[in-house]
Amino acid sequence: MESAQTFIESSANLIKLDPSRVLGAVDDKVYSGFLEHMGRCIYGGIVDFDSTVPGLTNEKGYRLDVADALKELNMPVVRYPGGNFVSSYHWLDGVGPKDQRPRRPELAWLGEEPNHFGTDEFMEWCEYMNTEPYLCLNMGTGTLDEALAWVEYCNSDKNTYYANLRRKNGHEKPYNVKYWSLGNEVWGPWQVGQMPAADYGKKAFQWAKALKLLDPNIKLVACGCTGFEEWDYIVTQALISQVDLYSIHLYTSSDDHYKNVTGTAGAERGIQICSKLLDLAKIQQKAYNADVKICFDEWNVWDGERAPGYLGAEEQYTLSDALAVASWCNVFIRQASLIGMANIAQLVNVIAPIMTSKTDLFLQTIYHPFLLFCKYMRGESLNLHVESPTYKGDTGCSFTESSVGGELLWVKGVEPAIPMLDVSATKKDGIITIAVVNRSLEDDLTTKIVLEGDYKETVTVYTVHHDDIAATNTFENKEVVKVEESTCKLGDLESYTFRKHSFVMLRISS
Repeated sequence: MESAQTFIESSANLIKLDPSRVLGAVDDKVYSGFLEHMGRCIYGGIVDFDSTVPGLTNEKGYRLDVADALKELNMPVVRYPGGNFVSSYHWLDGVGPKDQRPRRPELAWLGEEPNHFGTDEFMEWCEYMNTEPYLCLNMGTGTLDEALAWVEYCNSDKNTYYANLRRKNGHEKPYNVKYWSLGNEVWGPWQVGQMPAADYGKKAFQWAKALKLLDPNIKLVACGCTGFEEWDYIVTQALISQVDLYSIHLYTSSDDHYKNVTGTAGAERGIQICSKLLDLAKIQQKAYNADVKICFDEWNVWDGERAPGYLGAEEQYTLSDALAVASWCNVFIRQASLIGMANIAQLVNVIAPIMTSKTDLFLQTIYHPFLLFCKYMRGESLNLHVESPTYKGDTGCSFTESSVGGELLWVKGVEPAIPMLDVSATKKDGIITIAVVNRSLEDDLTTKIVLEGDYKETVTVYTVHHDDIAATNTFENKEVVKVEESTCKLGDLESYTFRKHSFVMLRISS
């Protein structure tokens, strides 16, 4: 992985933080996930209804090894059932006796859907996983009547048709699903039911109004684009008074390491731009009391040519990709005041941190930094001052679903000096946690870390590193890239060396 790059050297590397300077609370929902009926994500991923391997699944068909790996992430919310899949999905196909459910052609990924896993199965799985469901409505081939029926089925305790259908299917109590999105990527030419932004805004406004008449307690998510498209200006103006969250999507990737790990700068700028568009909509539409945060409900490293969606999108992730995911998480921490939810796409087999076979699983490289963030980067986000070498080379991206966002060539122009040390920090329960990605392929970076306050002498250190930036994990070699735990002394932070192409998390207790 080589790149044409330019570095601006700083005279000294420095990370300085004051725990009293809080940027905002980190919403736990930034560590949420996403499951789509795509490839082996559901069937052969979270469930295997046909397994004969002793102890691999439980009586409901849940893959217990997958469940254990996901429980480690402690995800508060999981989005379902898509994704592109949802735009031709009819939820009624997936309820009732399994032997009576229709098998349907699936238009998003050109497969077939047996409908053996549907609404009730997902709700039961969420209860088992101690996570909250987030359902995406079909605004492609679906109707408002169908959407209202789904909300009634899931949430109503009344003596009405779809609430009684839920009871008939064995579920007396409502599921009380809080989060519902108004379609998925309706702006995309690959989407069944694509429509212009103005048309979507008018339609989604009416859907939102009706859905909240049925259940005023639900939280509605508008379908945004990347945060920096014309679509986002039009739709924020149309829906600012009707929704609770505004969704944006972006995937980054490149075989060029520097483009791979700096593409997240485009996502960070997209969050900032989108936030200002929401502010502008509040002003121009006189929706002064609107409180709409960003829901980044699809993000990850994905090269659509390397891992095509219609073939199941089974990416094999490298150490470089792990560092990119760590940089993604740093973005969410730094922009914590603007983010209400973020959902890594996806969880198992499909562009995923977990890969399964019929009998086994392994954790991909990207699982390890994401796990560290899920476990430790909670609480409040802290303001930072960072001095390090900066990257001024080419930016770009191998793939994404937005023609403007996808190339990410503009990042070089609006972020003229991307730091080689990518850093975020949090505080919770008297512990300061600092997350640092050294993006450099060539250089260890010795850095002075300045932290106001009194702290214990021993610092816990978690490191994700390998000598080979292209290192991967496989079924045969599961721990080529993993988390290494160690300690250092508080005084060592006066001159701490971050190894080249590494991710390090420091935990400092008061």
